[in-house]
Amino acid sequence: MGLKDTRPFHLPAVPAREAPPYRLSELRLVQGPSGDRDQLTLPVAVDALGGDTAPGEIVAGALAAHAAGVPIVLVGPTDGSLGDTGDLEIIEANEVIGMDEDAARSVRSKKDSTLVRAAEAVRDGRASAMVSAGNTGATMASALLRMGRISGVARPAIATPLPVPGGSPTVLIDAGANAECQPEWLVQFAQMAAVYMRQRYANPDPSVALLSIGEESSKGNPLIKATHAIFAEGIGVRFIGNVEGRDLLTGQADIIVPDGFTGNVALKALEGALQVFMGILMSAIGSTPETKSAGDVLIPALLPYAANVDPEATGGAMLLGVDGVCIISHGSSSARAITNAVQVAHDMAEGDLVGHIRAAVSR
Repeated sequence: MGLKDTRPFHLPAVPAREAPPYRLSELRLVQGPSGDRDQLTLPVAVDALGGDTAPGEIVAGALAAHAAGVPIVLVGPTDGSLGDTGDLEIIEANEVIGMDEDAARSVRSKKDSTLVRAAEAVRDGRASAMVSAGNTGATMASALLRMGRISGVARPAIATPLPVPGGSPTVLIDAGANAECQPEWLVQFAQMAAVYMRQRYANPDPSVALLSIGEESSKGNPLIKATHAIFAEGIGVRFIGNVEGRDLLTGQADIIVPDGFTGNVALKALEGALQVFMGILMSAIGSTPETKSAGDVLIPALLPYAANVDPEATGGAMLLGVDGVCIISHGSSSARAITNAVQVAHDMAEGDLVGHIRAAVSR
């Protein structure tokens, strides 16, 4: 889902110092080595009311991540409606942006929403990152309006890991933030995704491909042809040419670049196809005594592959290009998905993903 309003936003000024939020102790700045970015002992801000499973699964996932050693701050009401939050700290927020609400308008009007408060926590130095399973467009708008863009970034983009059976994920970028693009934006998406691949998957030289309707450089619409020409000139990434939709899960490229409209359609088609296939498989296995017996043998052999393509293990999509770490989780995320998303957010904040992207786009 992309933002309907792609015009530049006016970013609000950083407010004066405020009192610490409910149950949130004073945070300390730890000075790092000279020349390095300051290291912040900050928690991950989790939108407790975002998504179809909120607050139960969201809080449960946050508690599990906290138990595993990740510092967490929940963003939500303090009236007890979140249930048992253990000893988690809470930043109070009492409004919710619904999944069907207009993104930019709701972010501007619902200033006490959990999404807005979570983004403000990152902006104001109260959190190292934000995680939400709520309205995708509103999550992007909140991050963009409150955190701002990294200097030099034309448009933020959504990086979504695609599972590759038996291998490392392929990153699809853009997966829905920008329905209409320019060639230079797609090139920058690839540059940001290359940094993300290095930081998250320790891939020092990821390959980059354009999503098109044919492998030949002459194939594609004017946007893809113009972008291909820029890539072919050499812009600091390892460009391997075009790939087609059938290549999304093959591992043929580490990074696949479409415009946000095409990327989102491809992603949703892929999700739907996998769900249908799994439904057919489980229905066939349970249809007769003979297939059930075969299933007893097949299912244990298939489990490693199922785990490899499990979307809840990816930790959600990352919004690259905003001046802060922002993870966008699926609306139906379980506690396990939220735990994984929080861990990824924590790791990317600790690894200074934003700083590395800033350095890459300034070259």
